[in-house]
Amino acid sequence: MSSGSDDSKHKQLARRGSLHPNPEAVTDPLFDSGAFFDRRDLVQVKYEMLRSVSVDGGSVSQAARGFGFSRPTFYQAQSAFERQGLTGLLPAKKGPRRAHKLSEDVMLFVEEILAVDPAVPIATLAERLHARFGLSVHPRSITRALQKRRSKKNHEKLR
Repeated sequence: MSSGSDDSKHKQLARRGSLHPNPEAVTDPLFDSGAFFDRRDLVQVKYEMLRSVSVDGGSVSQAARGFGFSRPTFYQAQSAFERQGLTGLLPAKKGPRRAHKLSEDVMLFVEEILAVDPAVPIATLAERLHARFGLSVHPRSITRALQKRRSKKNHEKLR
């Protein structure tokens, strides 16, 4: 594999979040056998670790050690793979999973402002949140939170 191609793959893996954080910990001989197996590819390493146990009959401890993971990580990967297939081996997205800054109190404040003046620009709402609560919230986050609240209220009305 050429150096340019190698750099390109490294960048692709990093951009997609699937660059193995410790490729040097992968000691399984499979990853010494040629260009196809790449110890930097986190998804490939996890898949081959699972395959070494389920197909080759290796032990979980040996597989985890040889592929640079702990036994708990092996079991997490196995469970994710059983639930979601190959996509389950992709790293989870980092960051908050919900609008943690936009608490109930904050959203009530936003709704109070909108009740007085429904035409207030979202950017102005973001500024007022910063002034009142010290929060830096992207205007798009406010829009999504408002849409979610409206959808929830509409759903409750239908019940």
